[in-house]
Amino acid sequence: MSHHHAGPRSGRLRAAWTLALLTTICAELTFTAVAVPLTWLLLPLLMVMYGAGVLLLREAAARTGAGWPSLVLLGLAYQLAEDGLGLQALTSPQMYGAAEWGWRALGVNWSYWVSQIGVHVVFSVLIPIALTDLLFPAHRGRPYLHTRGLFACGALALAGVCGLRFVISATEDPGYRTPGAWTAGFILAIVALAATALYVLPGRATPEPAPAATAPRPVTAGLCSALATIVFLGLLLPPGLGPDAVFGDRVARWLPVTAAVLVALGFGYAFLRWRGAANWAGRHRVWLVGGLLVGHTVFMMPASRSTALTGAITIALEVVLLVALARYLRAGTVIEQ
Repeated sequence: MSHHHAGPRSGRLRAAWTLALLTTICAELTFTAVAVPLTWLLLPLLMVMYGAGVLLLREAAARTGAGWPSLVLLGLAYQLAEDGLGLQALTSPQMYGAAEWGWRALGVNWSYWVSQIGVHVVFSVLIPIALTDLLFPAHRGRPYLHTRGLFACGALALAGVCGLRFVISATEDPGYRTPGAWTAGFILAIVALAATALYVLPGRATPEPAPAATAPRPVTAGLCSALATIVFLGLLLPPGLGPDAVFGDRVARWLPVTAAVLVALGFGYAFLRWRGAANWAGRHRVWLVGGLLVGHTVFMMPASRSTALTGAITIALEVVLLVALARYLRAGTVIEQ
């Protein structure tokens, strides 16, 4: 049985605020905040940086009838805007020490870049949108905002990118400027990705692998997603984002990047097969998302004893909230119709 608590307009706005908050929590507060708890104090700023941007691309996708392939492409564009144009971390030789973490070539931090593709496409975009759809199923695929709200969201998203550039980047790597050729390349790529996502893909059939005969049990899906997350990040970044390269000089630095891409593609292929199975349900999605989030947090825990404790508390909160969501789904109860 579904419970109605507010009118349609209220439901749309609640869904929009929920998405903005979930984007910030999933992307930063289950990851960076494990090592730097003061990140919680930046929640309002982070909601502008993350929430407005993801809400904007979700609104664009909803208005064009775009599906998950478009969201992936928009997530790639979002990552380029944030890390390439805003933070400038994709090319900076100093930012976060990312150049020392893995493969750097042609003036680009490739290990960092690939890791952030995974982080932003999955944790900034796909997971928050999926959770919001579960909480507000009546608004799935429908715009949350009117035109004025959309423009305001776009302005906030632009302000967020500028904040990254002129506050965080200027603080972490003062005076650095991304080479003009890479800046132009990032802008062209963002435009091409957005155009493909919003004008080419909508309405087209998306080729997917043959559905699995049966999906694994929800807990198995969750364990697989947690393991895939830890392995993916572990191939690209030092645990807890320490100062040393992942594998030192023991292996060619491009090899872990290649392995991480294969892990991501392999898990993505398995997920697409599972979700086509007849027994795939909401509880599977909750467990799978839970595994991704827990794996995301576990990766940060080895940095120190304090991060281990903070990570354990974060995981406990993740589990409690996701169990509550699973109970909502099992009872057929949603927050807003």
